[in-house]
Amino acid sequence: MLGTPKRDRRAERREATRAEILAAAWDQVRAEGLTSLSLRDLASRVGMQAPSLYSYFDSKHAIYDAMFAQGAQEFLEAERAVPVTGDVLRDLQAGARMFVGFCSDDPVRYQLLFQRLIPGFEPSPESYGIAVDALQVVRDRLAGAGLTDPRHLDLLTAVTAGLANQQISNEPGGDRWVSLVDEAIEMYLEHVDKRTKQKGTRK
Repeated sequence: MLGTPKRDRRAERREATRAEILAAAWDQVRAEGLTSLSLRDLASRVGMQAPSLYSYFDSKHAIYDAMFAQGAQEFLEAERAVPVTGDVLRDLQAGARMFVGFCSDDPVRYQLLFQRLIPGFEPSPESYGIAVDALQVVRDRLAGAGLTDPRHLDLLTAVTAGLANQQISNEPGGDRWVSLVDEAIEMYLEHVDKRTKQKGTRK
């Protein structure tokens, strides 16, 4: 057919191999821990020699960076999928339940995105930008509720990250702290309502 773009099969194969390497990297760190990533073991998992990995990623940190971008994109999509009903409490509870569930469902992804466990690793600006976009969704949700003080966001993330960390650390796979999300957000909203009304900053 005239005008049909020619497929770049070499690029497609390269992207498929990169995706295979990343999937294997996730499998490895989920089984052995986030900081356990071994290029030799990773290469073995995908049927190549370790030096061949450098044809697809120029360093171990580049692999971590690509994993960070994947995880951040999944988080962004999950944030955007949280329904907004106009009921401030219910909307904040829904967002918090999503976050705590997202973290506790995959502790290694949580560690990569929200903790600093890998010595010397910093996500690239492109990868980190995805995480910034996800945080902006939360910031916008708070602003829609009249909560615009940066401390409101800081406190919300502290509460939800604390619940996620408690769940992961003390009862992985359970729901002891997950089940506290709605109550915690009710207390959070009551607190910020009281403080903002005292200051006259919430409409």
